[in-house]
Amino acid sequence: MAKGVERRLAEASTLAELEGDRVLLGRTSTAERVADILRDRIAEGFFPPGTRLSEDSVKGALGVSRNTLREAFRLLTHERLLVHELNRGVFVRVVTVDDLIDIYRVRTLMECGAVRGLGEPPYPLEAVEAAVVAGERAAQASAWQDLSTANIRFHQSIVALAGSPRADELMRGVLAELRLVFHVMADPRRFHAPYLVRNRQILEVLQSGDAPEAERLLASYLEDSELQLAGAYAQRVSAS
Repeated sequence: MAKGVERRLAEASTLAELEGDRVLLGRTSTAERVADILRDRIAEGFFPPGTRLSEDSVKGALGVSRNTLREAFRLLTHERLLVHELNRGVFVRVVTVDDLIDIYRVRTLMECGAVRGLGEPPYPLEAVEAAVVAGERAAQASAWQDLSTANIRFHQSIVALAGSPRADELMRGVLAELRLVFHVMADPRRFHAPYLVRNRQILEVLQSGDAPEAERLLASYLEDSELQLAGAYAQRVSAS
């Protein structure tokens, strides 16, 4: 009974957040913009894996038509963030260990490639530094979801150094899918806090102008993160 009340309160809170996003649609209420909002909300942790997205609730919160919302759902299904189950509806996807391995393969190509392609220093590191500081502040406040979000922003800002809108768009989807893994972890502090020091180290090496060393540190970082997450995720999913 208590769990049911808690679940309804959580759903009401999430829908209230979506209502706040309605202003982002402006006068151009397109399926792509709706998909952008939902993708960001998934990446921020508002919709855990396995969550059913009610058409009526979401379209009411955003103030869009059913056809617009269905097209947004279709776009996010194509991005592997949602799944449509016949006669049941649309759900936030639960990723597999193989998915996780492939996500890291893409991340390594994109993040290391962005650093490798840097020209002469100094580099535009304002967004990278802001993400590092946000993560450190979240850790101090024991705000683990905020820490997870700051860590994702750090990696987005690394890819943004390439100056490619297409790479930025691809990275948003990849990291939103990765965020679905984080929800299954029993102890988010354990998975995110140790990487704060490494985020700071990579930032400082980039600030010094040593891009090859930053790439080496980043490649090692991603390899360690993949091994840690894949092992823990496989164990957690098999036990659920």
